[in-house]
Amino acid sequence: MRSIWNGAISFGLVSIPIKLVNATENHAISFRQIHTEDGGRIRYRKFCELEDREVTGQEIGKGYEDADGTIIPITDEDLAGLPIPTAKTIEIVAFVPEERIDPLQMDAAYYLAAGGAPAAKPYTLLREALKRSNKVAIAKYALRGRERLGMLRVVGDAIAMHGLLWPDEVRAPEGVAPDTSVTVRDKELDLADALMDTLGEVDLQDLHDEYREAVEEVIAAKASGEALPEAPEPERGGKVLDLMAALENSVRAARESRGEEAEVKDLPQRKTSSRSTPKETGGKKSTSTAKKKTASSTRKSTSKATQTEKKTTAKKTPAKKTTAKKTASRKRSA
Repeated sequence: MRSIWNGAISFGLVSIPIKLVNATENHAISFRQIHTEDGGRIRYRKFCELEDREVTGQEIGKGYEDADGTIIPITDEDLAGLPIPTAKTIEIVAFVPEERIDPLQMDAAYYLAAGGAPAAKPYTLLREALKRSNKVAIAKYALRGRERLGMLRVVGDAIAMHGLLWPDEVRAPEGVAPDTSVTVRDKELDLADALMDTLGEVDLQDLHDEYREAVEEVIAAKASGEALPEAPEPERGGKVLDLMAALENSVRAARESRGEEAEVKDLPQRKTSSRSTPKETGGKKSTSTAKKKTASSTRKSTSKATQTEKKTTAKKTPAKKTTAKKTASRKRSA
């Protein structure tokens, strides 16, 4: 990998020669501007306003436009001689826990390669110190005409540096959150948790750029004169009128995509209509009515039981009298 910056890491009084290498690469497909009528390339030419002629790259430099429109030329030598220690040095200023860094501040990523054999020992020392401390190093460095903030951390056996935005470059999220009062019910949170559990985790290595692949297919088809691939029909979701229904359907769809049972189990049942939920007043009436019915049925049951007991008693009493008469007649005959 080609280095884009050479310098040193300043770790107290220890200086570590390093080379800065890009840690990421862009795989996006780039297009050229063309003339739609004949396919000719569109190119931009750079002209000098004073001489009204095209100039080459070797003739182009940098300049700062003052408030009155005056251009002040700035050369690379002017920038190289800036009176700051970070001109060619990554100066470590502190060590902090990684969770102290706001992800919003993350910018470009680089690898720091040891600059030759003499740098191997101090480079390894810094790497192992970062590992054992479970912290990251905060540093300042200058690159492409400005001083920047960076975070050094260990990646494998190498030291990586993430460019950080300055704190005043990160906007506050004012006016972003909804300005209306919203109440989220526990049942909705339960369904959201179930959806998160169903989707589960993913290995980032399995993700790929489907848009880029589709563009490559289109380019290959046009180059070979074949028919363009057909675009899939877009899903027509419509407006979400019932959040609970949308969550339940999402859980089912996620489970079906994973080959699991589509039934949503152990989740609160959603009421399909507001009519099935009685109002408070209606609920009280239905309760009192139920109590009246229960009392009435209890009275009827008690009344029936009493009547039955009376009938049974009435039947049993004559039977006793008859038995007594028979006994008396037997004594007389004896």
